[in-house]
Amino acid sequence: MSSYPLIFCTVSGIIIRLALFRTSLPDWISLQPEVSTPLTSWERAMEGIALKEYMISPYAGDLFHETPLVLRILGFMTSFSDNTILLMFVGLDALCLILMVKIANLYGGYLLKKQAKEVKRYATDCDTLIIKTEDLRIIQFYVIVAFSLNPYSIAACLAKSTAVFNNLSILFIFYFMLKENEYLCYLFIAMSAYLSIYPITLCVPAAIFFMQSSKFRKNKISDTEMSYTDSPALFSYCRTVGLCVVMVAALIGFSAFLEGSWSFISSTYGFILMVPDLTPNMGVFWYFFTEMFEHFRMFFICVFQINVVIYTVPLSVKLKEHPVFLMYILVSLICIFKSYPSYSDVGLMLSLLPLWRYAFEYMRNSFVVACMYICTTVFGPILYHLWIYAGSANANFYFATSLAFSTAQIFLITDLLYAYLRREFDLENGFKHLIREDGTKKQVILD
Repeated sequence: MSSYPLIFCTVSGIIIRLALFRTSLPDWISLQPEVSTPLTSWERAMEGIALKEYMISPYAGDLFHETPLVLRILGFMTSFSDNTILLMFVGLDALCLILMVKIANLYGGYLLKKQAKEVKRYATDCDTLIIKTEDLRIIQFYVIVAFSLNPYSIAACLAKSTAVFNNLSILFIFYFMLKENEYLCYLFIAMSAYLSIYPITLCVPAAIFFMQSSKFRKNKISDTEMSYTDSPALFSYCRTVGLCVVMVAALIGFSAFLEGSWSFISSTYGFILMVPDLTPNMGVFWYFFTEMFEHFRMFFICVFQINVVIYTVPLSVKLKEHPVFLMYILVSLICIFKSYPSYSDVGLMLSLLPLWRYAFEYMRNSFVVACMYICTTVFGPILYHLWIYAGSANANFYFATSLAFSTAQIFLITDLLYAYLRREFDLENGFKHLIREDGTKKQVILD
């Protein structure tokens, strides 16, 4: 594929962001709860920096909830002019795009190597499912389009959402994992967990990936032939988890050293876990806990927070041979079920979706999901305005939009999971099993 469409889409995305920064749209978007959450709001970040300049701890009140390292990065950024800050956020988006393109290229090479190892177990009549080099070239283009022209990513950039730092950390995890750079991958898992806790679950797919890589280098066996529960595998898992935990502890300790106290922990991680701020957003925590009796609150907080990580174990068992896809699914679940989700998380999830374009033909609910995304994205700001400013609606209207938006994301992930596993099933069993003796088609059910 020619490089001109890639360059055109990249430049178009940058120009759109720069042009929209010259309008009044960023001021409006920065006030929308779908984009700016109590954790990622630029206005709250400015309050924290102002308190720091007056020698007051930004964690003393209930305004600033970013980590000390991000506080210092933001403090450095605000030392420049407003126009320079805007350019910095566009530059951070450009860095995300560069990482996504590199991830697409690396993942293409990984797929071809994985396919070469496992092709001997494929059915003889599945030639149409075999991935070819030319099939992978188009993925890079779709990734660029999915991020450069993604309205969710553009909105997050215009609002100067600090979630961009977490997105960068997650992209670096994918990049260094596919580069097989073990320690840098662990470092960015730790960095991402340091920023928002939940990505600590990503050490599981990373552990599986590097265990597979190590065993293949030693024994030259495919992912389906190796043992995932023998002593070397278990040692590899423990080593990965241990290194990630140590790195997270080191980052937290360094932050305490910079701050001179441990008070930031309750204002950052305690804030994420306990969900004290019930400002409306596109998640489901806020509405549920406004209706919750106080003596039930702790129990249901545990239930909701466990919901973010509990799928890690069954998915890891089911997708142990596909750690990169497993990591994407876990990232997507974090984006959906975290306590303060935003459009920045959705933009990241959708931008990486084209990596699995080869499984799209098996997806069954694409039209329904697309309609749900469009409708909820349009109606969200409208119903919020009617509720908060016009007074002609109530919280139920906006929550219905939030719930439908979360449902759309769940439908998308479950549909992609079905499509991926169904394609793997057809690779191993071919297409003949789908036809009965009388010529009618069988139905395949996902276990």
